[in-house]
Amino acid sequence: MAAINAWHFVNGKWVAGDPYLMTAWSHATWMGAAVFDGARAFEGVTPDLDLHCQRAVRSANALGLRSPLSAGEIQEMIEDGIAKFPKGSALYLRPFLWSTDGWMAPAADSTRIAISVVEYPMPDPGKGASCTLSKWRRPSPETAPTDAKAVCLYPQAGRASAEVRSKGFDEAVMLDPLGHVAEFSSANLWMAKDGAAHTPAHNGCFLNGITRQRVIGLLRKAGIAVYERSLDYRELLEADEIFSTGNFGKVMPFTRIDDRDLQPGPICRRARELYWEFAHGG
Repeated sequence: MAAINAWHFVNGKWVAGDPYLMTAWSHATWMGAAVFDGARAFEGVTPDLDLHCQRAVRSANALGLRSPLSAGEIQEMIEDGIAKFPKGSALYLRPFLWSTDGWMAPAADSTRIAISVVEYPMPDPGKGASCTLSKWRRPSPETAPTDAKAVCLYPQAGRASAEVRSKGFDEAVMLDPLGHVAEFSSANLWMAKDGAAHTPAHNGCFLNGITRQRVIGLLRKAGIAVYERSLDYRELLEADEIFSTGNFGKVMPFTRIDDRDLQPGPICRRARELYWEFAHGG
């Protein structure tokens, strides 16, 4: 594995690099009881870090895990890790929780935590991205722990990503079990049409992203209509703009869907401007 510039808080201390965590007989190794959350530090700010830490604890609870640290303690440790890097560094912040014991269900009191603070640049919004429809769908809440940011959900997203990348696209559009647009494989999905923003209604098959919720509020406060509703894929093909919201890149434009080229538009630009203003205390 390539060397990474990272610090990990594990076993009560900070360790540089990329430490080993699980054993061959750890419950999570073969039963998959593991969750994480992702937050960002960039330009000296950590927007919604408290909400990401709170969601990490909720995700653990949803899988029958019990976090050894409270959300506030996780946030304090992340802030301690951020201080190990030069001020303003672009960092990926990841609390990761997993089980070491249990039978089918994890033993809650066996939960361990590793907190990662990793140097990772913010993606360039000027590059744009391409997308197309994947055959792989998001699961319903009755069939998978969709109320958690659970590791076991990501192989399905990974299959969707691999499928569309083999066709020359950057990102996969995933449908819900009923055939409506759910999200991208790694971020929440948005489109703009006739001056309004549209995003799939949260129906339980995908996470109601923290950045998604933040951008909905910011756009509405700025007087831009936001519709949370069912979307068909054909609507994306006719959209004025397509963009994503998510922790990794925050607000990112798409410049191609299938064989149709798009330009980054005013709603995506405004959403990104509003988010950066919010992140910097505006």
